[in-house]
Amino acid sequence: MPRLATTSDVFNAVAEPQRRIILELLARGERPVNDIAEILHITQPQASKHLRVLRAVQLVHMRVHGQQRLYRLQGDGLKPMHDWVAHFTHFWNASFDRLDTYLADLQTKESGHDPLP
Repeated sequence: MPRLATTSDVFNAVAEPQRRIILELLARGERPVNDIAEILHITQPQASKHLRVLRAVQLVHMRVHGQQRLYRLQGDGLKPMHDWVAHFTHFWNASFDRLDTYLADLQTKESGHDPLP
């Protein structure tokens, strides 16, 4: 089965590690494409290609300021990912609850005291 285009959805777009780094950079504030390219140690055309993909799935917004193109994070675009991850909240909460119980048991055993009823 062929892989979907990176511009088909948010999940495919952020599957690429450099795009995730770009999102992290833009979460700190607006940046020109040249700064992004320099930080990632890639060429400006490579950075522009990544930004084009992120724009296509509405994760970044671009504005023109003179000769520069400035990019900023469009956080609402991450909502589909957030919603998907939220389905696993019950799993993580249960895991942390079991860990709390396990750690409390260990502390009780180390201290030599019986747990309080």
